[in-house]
Formats: sequence, structure tokens, C-alpha cells
Amino acid sequence: MCNAYRLRADVNSIVKAFDEHKITIRFGEGVPNLQPREDIKVTDVAPIARSIDVIRGEADMVQRRWSWPGPNKRPVYNFRSEGREFTSNRCLIIVDGFYEFTDPKDPKKKRKDKWLFTKKDEPIFCIAGIWRATPDVGEAFTMLTMPPGPDIALYHDRQVVILDRSAWADWLDPSVSAKSLIKPLPPETLAIEQIG
Repeated sequence: MCNAYRLRADVNSIVKAFDEHKITIRFGEGVPNLQPREDIKVTDVAPIARSIDVIRGEADMVQRRWSWPGPNKRPVYNFRSEGREFTSNRCLIIVDGFYEFTDPKDPKKKRKDKWLFTKKDEPIFCIAGIWRATPDVGEAFTMLTMPPGPDIALYHDRQVVILDRSAWADWLDPSVSAKSLIKPLPPETLAIEQIG
């Protein structure tokens, strides 16, 4: 499953993308100093947006740790979405690409092949997530997963939940059914590039 993603966008670009979909970004903890990052990994701190006022279309951008410790102390960085509604603590994980790894095509190669997935014609997109407060690490988030859509099925048997831009505001509204928003993207929505 996805254990690394990319975010090279600056705060202004993110605010503009959200504003285009009638979501006003607020910075309750101050404007984060985002630097372009090629590899955001499990346990890293990264930006998420979470609802502060559904009626007014406002979301708070905060930086939180990716993953919380599970019962066995292993990080929970992906979380199955099937059969769940997620009626609280939803968040949008802001990305411009994510990675999947496959067994190498070249048998002499020791490392797995690394694939970058980006959304065609969209400089940033959002993955559906949830966050929670934990005694060990404070507030942290995880990515929701689902069975793979057509663009990912050749690379992995699961995928992260990529939300259409038109669903961003609905995801932040816990009164909207999560099941109605969690669905595969149409074929050829994602661009795929081998980078390692």
C-alpha cells in the first residue's frame, strides 16, 4: 500500500485550488512553511485540511504526523474504508503524487520498482483521510484505502481513496455519506511514471 507520497506545491497554490471549490482555507496554527518534498514517508509531518465550519465552507490547514501507533505499535498509515461511514474526523491529505512499489522487472535488480501516480491536468489532488488524537504521538492522520481502480490494478491489489475535486467539500462534511464518495476514478485519470 501507499507508504510514500509527494507534495511540491506551495501554500498559495493549495489555497487557490481549494478556493476554486468554494472551500476557504484558514490557518488556526499559523501558515505552514511548506517546502517542496519528493518523498513524504510514514511518520513524517505533512499538511492536511479538516473542516472547521461546514456551513461557511471553511477548512483548517494543519500539519500532522502521517500514521498513529496501532495496537502492536506498528504505524497505521493506511486504513480500509469498506463498510465504514467515518462520521467524524475526516480530513483531506494534500498531494501532487503518490508512489507504489512492485517487484522489479529486472531479476538482477535488488530494489523494487517505484511508480509515481499523478492526476492528469491537476497539479494537486486530495486523498481521503481520517485523523485522531493519540496519547503516544498527539494528533495524526491516515489514508483510506479501497479496492484498486483501473489505473492502479496492474500495480497493486489496493489503492488510496482519491477524491474528485467536486467531492472535497463533501468529504469534509460528516453528514454526507462516505460510501457515496469512495469510488474508483475513471480509467486513464492518473498518469503513471516509473521513477526507480
